[in-house]
Amino acid sequence: QVQLVESGGGLAQPGGSLRLSCVASGSIFTTAPMGWYRQAPGKQRELVATATSGGSTNYADSVKGRFTISRGNAKNTVYLQMNSLKPEDTAVYYCNGFDARATMYWGQGTQVTVSS
Repeated sequence: QVQLVESGGGLAQPGGSLRLSCVASGSIFTTAPMGWYRQAPGKQRELVATATSGGSTNYADSVKGRFTISRGNAKNTVYLQMNSLKPEDTAVYYCNGFDARATMYWGQGTQVTVSS
């Protein structure tokens, strides 16, 4: 079993910044990619960014140049630095990871609200 716990969400003004953190415990496969997804009300969950243990990253076009994903040194953590936030970034943000059987796990999510 893998447990993922996100933190760092909250309220930000347009143009502001937030930093999300996700810590994995249990049988996390640290060499597998970890990622951030988000789900806005009435919309499907969508990819935000992923990062491999080797440092390769991938971003949704909507966040390129504004968000930065990174892995911690122990590789069981993943961060999302969000700058230049927009109201359309408002969503519940989820991190994910895999165990050695390639089973995907999700955290419980953290709410990000961008509003003036």
